[in-house]
Amino acid sequence: MVTKIVQKDDPVLRQIAKEVPVSDILTPKIQKILSDMKNALASQDDGVAIAAPQIAVPLRIFVVSGKATDISKRTKGNPDEVYINPIITKISKDRKLVDEGCLSVRYLYGKTKRSTRATVEAYNENGEKFSRGASGLIAQIFQHETDHLNGILFIDHAKQIKDLPPE
Repeated sequence: MVTKIVQKDDPVLRQIAKEVPVSDILTPKIQKILSDMKNALASQDDGVAIAAPQIAVPLRIFVVSGKATDISKRTKGNPDEVYINPIITKISKDRKLVDEGCLSVRYLYGKTKRSTRATVEAYNENGEKFSRGASGLIAQIFQHETDHLNGILFIDHAKQIKDLPPE
């Protein structure tokens, strides 16, 4: 059964997500949440990332799809990347207006101002701390997903919002 992705009126999307105790990362409970997130993300053809609140779990976790890394690195077959308790440690002053959508705000799309580069520090699914810097799409994803963890949806600050349901 595919995990349901909650939509914009669900109150869980407006909560500030709670940190995951590092000692809990390897527990069956957290590992199941990670699995549910990956399955929900894989079920969406246009999904590039998902935050735990989007599956009604108010924890500070997001997953970046291997597809997003494939697009940004022009490679194939990259694994999904897990970010637990992510913190944006560096962000560029250089910002661009970029197109954005969201699996929890179907099927609205708009333009948002995002920094062109960002660095995140987080824990992976094995409880190991790491840091990753990115530009372009991945930097945009870091900012979008961190917003989710803070109860912010892209439509809160997007311009030129359009409803574009699939044909």
